Amino acid sequence: MFDFQKKNVDIGRNIKMIDFLKCELLNSVSAVFEALFKGAKEGQQLLIEGLANIILVTYSLGRRLGIEYEVIDKKVQEKSKLHILEEHHLEKWYGDLSDLYQHLEYRKKEK
Repeated sequence: MFDFQKKNVDIGRNIKMIDFLKCELLNSVSAVFEALFKGAKEGQQLLIEGLANIILVTYSLGRRLGIEYEVIDKKVQEKSKLHILEEHHLEKWYGDLSDLYQHLEYRKKEK
């Protein structure tokens, strides 16, 4: 196969994968909504599966679009810090953003 043909195949395959990942993301969001509808007992495992898949697909989609995992982690940490400073309701009422920020800091130190 000629070099330009190989590039066309790679570009085509990448576009196809991006479309697939977009569909997977929508399916995962739908699965989370379904799990929430089913309630705590029945939906707990489905909820965890759906949320984990959203994170997995988001990282994969970013990678296919040329964004490294670390860049996504850094942006999430920056946004959590900003929302902490802006006293977002998640932070004000529950402290979730501080927990997330610390979680990402811990993961960064593990590397």
